[in-house]
Amino acid sequence: MLSDQQYDDLIETRARRPEAVAEAARSRKPRDQMDTGRGLLLIAADHAARGVVGTEENPTALASRRDLLGRLVVAMDHQAVDGIIATADVIEELLLLRALDDKIVIGSMNRSGLAGSAWEMDDRFNCYDPPGLLDSRLDGGKMLLRIDMKDPASNATIVACGENVTRLARSQLISLVEPLPSVRLGGRSQPTADPEAMARAVSVASGLGATSAYTWLQLPPIGDLERSLGASSLPTLMQGGDPNRNPDLTLRRWEEGLRLPQVRGLIAGRNILYPTGRQMGEILTIAGELVHRV
Repeated sequence: MLSDQQYDDLIETRARRPEAVAEAARSRKPRDQMDTGRGLLLIAADHAARGVVGTEENPTALASRRDLLGRLVVAMDHQAVDGIIATADVIEELLLLRALDDKIVIGSMNRSGLAGSAWEMDDRFNCYDPPGLLDSRLDGGKMLLRIDMKDPASNATIVACGENVTRLARSQLISLVEPLPSVRLGGRSQPTADPEAMARAVSVASGLGATSAYTWLQLPPIGDLERSLGASSLPTLMQGGDPNRNPDLTLRRWEEGLRLPQVRGLIAGRNILYPTGRQMGEILTIAGELVHRV
């Protein structure tokens, strides 16, 4: 979906004109932050930075940067899409491709807890920091807050998230916090749908920082979402969930979640970029209708 010329030019610019990234960020046409007066549909493209490069149908789908960028350019051009969440490398390449005008752009901040690693809960901030978000003229930062009550490394992540919520709020930038209660099973960290654990994680995330004025939550469509959201009044974006072989079930979960009063939109990544059983344009249209209708 990117021409040979487009991709070759991108590679050459990367090598020969690194200052072009800052120029593209300065010239981007911004959009009002998260208050749009309607639902939001954001595309998540930060999976690869955590070592998640596959889908059920293709274990290395996201490992093709050219293909990923092509899909993201198409998504950003769709009228239903309001913005993106990604790491600096992806955002900068989309800036160079002039694909982010009039979009909400949220930079991922902590991606060091690599999927399946022994240190997965020690999720240090290793991507965007608040000055970097400001320099790039982005709208906010996203942070993952996995909480495993049996893993002491979770505490360092909680502290780091709280510090960054405060720093972002002082610059009036959005903190998009994703609380995710987790347990270790078979050597891998797995999210748990236990409603008590989810409500506790939501409560912790809501209380982070010196102010919650600019804090939004990001929650997965697992367990009893309505009960989980009862623990907070903060505006919330619902995740699309992991890709699966039952896209109709996924769509039903989206529709149910979007009816909750705190839920202000949807964040979907691989379910939209690499859909099962549908074309990407079709699933974008369906997601947009669900989000904006509700």
